[in-house]
Amino acid sequence: METTSARSLAVLVGDLATDRPPRYAALAGRIRRLVADGRVPLGTRLPAERELATALAVSRTTVTAAYTRLREDGWATARQGAGTFAALPAGPHRGAWVPGPADDGAIDLAHAAPAAPAAVPAALAAALEELPRFLATHGYHPAGLPDLRARIAARYTARGLPTTPEQVLVTNGALHGVSIGFAGLLRRGQRVLVEQPSYPNALQAARALGARVVPVALDPDEPAAWLDAAERTLSAVRPAAAYLMPDFQNPTGVLLDGAGRERLARALRRTGTPAVVDETFAELGLDAAAPPPLAAFGPGHLSVGTLSKVAWGGLRVGWVRAEADAVRRLTAVAVRTSMSGPVVEQLAACALLDGLDGSLPAWREQLRERRSVLTAELRQRLPDWRVPAPAGGLVLWCGLPSPRSRAVVAAAERLGLRLAAGPLFGTGHALDDRLRLPYTQPPEVLRRAVALLARADAEATGARPPVDAADEPQPVV
Repeated sequence: METTSARSLAVLVGDLATDRPPRYAALAGRIRRLVADGRVPLGTRLPAERELATALAVSRTTVTAAYTRLREDGWATARQGAGTFAALPAGPHRGAWVPGPADDGAIDLAHAAPAAPAAVPAALAAALEELPRFLATHGYHPAGLPDLRARIAARYTARGLPTTPEQVLVTNGALHGVSIGFAGLLRRGQRVLVEQPSYPNALQAARALGARVVPVALDPDEPAAWLDAAERTLSAVRPAAAYLMPDFQNPTGVLLDGAGRERLARALRRTGTPAVVDETFAELGLDAAAPPPLAAFGPGHLSVGTLSKVAWGGLRVGWVRAEADAVRRLTAVAVRTSMSGPVVEQLAACALLDGLDGSLPAWREQLRERRSVLTAELRQRLPDWRVPAPAGGLVLWCGLPSPRSRAVVAAAERLGLRLAAGPLFGTGHALDDRLRLPYTQPPEVLRRAVALLARADAEATGARPPVDAADEPQPVV
């Protein structure tokens, strides 16, 4: 049974003074979001009321009322003589940092998940035509369909990293690949170096294995400083693995250039640290193209890719590229939880990869337009926010004038706008002055979302909300 200490939970909860009263409701809301996004795992025993009250410098009555609210809403359960435990309410509510129901009318700017392009149904139709030649077999391909592995290998070779099909393992998306990589490299108690901020689900996957996350701060305004800090941390800590995103990093958008990759590869080699390299955004250079993969600068690293951002997340097709012997070991890890990926989706992935070079330019141009719309709307409606325009990827990493990200997210949720607070992307209560906003929605949805966001920001700060006829609720299609 996992237990969170009063001090640890107080750090995650942060300063309640930034939320609107009553204080107990603010505390209940903070804990609910920590459970919902996985930072307080389900089943975790919450601290005793008196201990948490002391850690937060609030009255015990406040904590008692907050725990009561959590139990009434289904986010906690009480066991006689054992304490209060994190739980999930009944119904379709999101119980982790994953997209919620698509038909509930809310605008989702919490997840960088584009809708399927026209190429996806065409690829599925082509897959069904190919399917009969596989039906006479058992249908299991633990490392992936040979045809798909060959196409992925060819794409790596074209990007400057010579690869054979035997060096590719097909997975159920990038997170599955990252999780398999962690399972093959990490043991309980070992350290994994990560960028701060980073991808929340990957951080949670490392913690689920009992690994100790070692964050290295990444400031998009000073990316070279991260390299300096990473070199020092690698030498001092010598972590068992690293989790890195050198290609339009999620969420900062930072692109590590070729010289930086060479320097990072040398530092990893000196300490014998293999990296799980998340290349989810590698093909989404909007103003600049990504250099060759980090693995091209040094051996031993695992490159993780996916079709989720260049095609559609519903396909659940990703991959890990590594040395052939490592792929064999990772395949043995993968089959413990998933004997094989679905054949039809892998055949569709073959068709999508065949046409990817033809379809990517139009998708990149569409993303440029959406990025332009989102940045312009934010700068107009929220002029005191810092709104950088990254050279690629799918998200903006916005700077807020004060630590109020969580308060803005809570206010936005009441208005039908889903956001992901800055602290979700890091450790502890840091990054509450940041907000990640994807530009994967159509322009008209982005404009509506920013109007709601401006209202949420005004509510969070106690300012007068902006008056605009366009802000009146409209149906979301």
